[in-house]
Amino acid sequence: MADAERGDNGTKAGTRTLCIDVGGTGLKAAVIDHAGKMLTDRARVLTPVGDTPDQIVQVLAKLVEPLGGFQRVSVGFPGVVRGGRVLTAANLGNDAWQGFDLAKALEASLGKPVRVANDADLQGLAVIAGKGVEMVITLGTGFGTGLYLDGRLGPHLELAHHPFRHGETYEQQLGNAARKEVGGGRWNKRVKKAIDTVRRLTHFDHLYVGGGNAKKLDFSPDPDVSIVSNDAGMEGGVALWRD
Repeated sequence: MADAERGDNGTKAGTRTLCIDVGGTGLKAAVIDHAGKMLTDRARVLTPVGDTPDQIVQVLAKLVEPLGGFQRVSVGFPGVVRGGRVLTAANLGNDAWQGFDLAKALEASLGKPVRVANDADLQGLAVIAGKGVEMVITLGTGFGTGLYLDGRLGPHLELAHHPFRHGETYEQQLGNAARKEVGGGRWNKRVKKAIDTVRRLTHFDHLYVGGGNAKKLDFSPDPDVSIVSNDAGMEGGVALWRD
């Protein structure tokens, strides 16, 4: 059983959680304690984009071998995930991901219970204050979002693939490929416009901006917007086990 019905409340002292971040550029893993503190250095390898899901599971199993013991596993995945099963994986270059039960495959490989969530959703669980409407966007290989109400995660909205401007989606306009193509100045203007757009869409009380490219922002955000560390994707692994 790999969904949110299993496990303790995520705060039991001594519990070690293996956190895995599946990205379109890198695969990362670390072990954290019950409070979200990293107990190991972060292991990282390049993502073998285009490989089959089973091949990537094998890469992940090898990646985490040196990290030591853990009791459970949390995974952030760049796509829509429900009940541990992948529905979309636009940045991993292989249609075989659609319908793949990633939680079950990793449980079989690692021998521990596994929960899987969208990577932006997971990052948000580590940084939100738990009051009102809060939103997370992640700027990385692609564009991710998470939406929360009073600390509870809402249904995942794949906003990345909705129209944004000039007939292109948020991901096409704000992903890493677009940043390299148009340059930092134009890309930053697009990010500011995207923040204004999602503010009107959700009327968020606070927005958190994360992901590897958040450090490339060259403007000071409004008071209702915070820039957060990319390590939050790991630290959110404990929150994924809170019932």
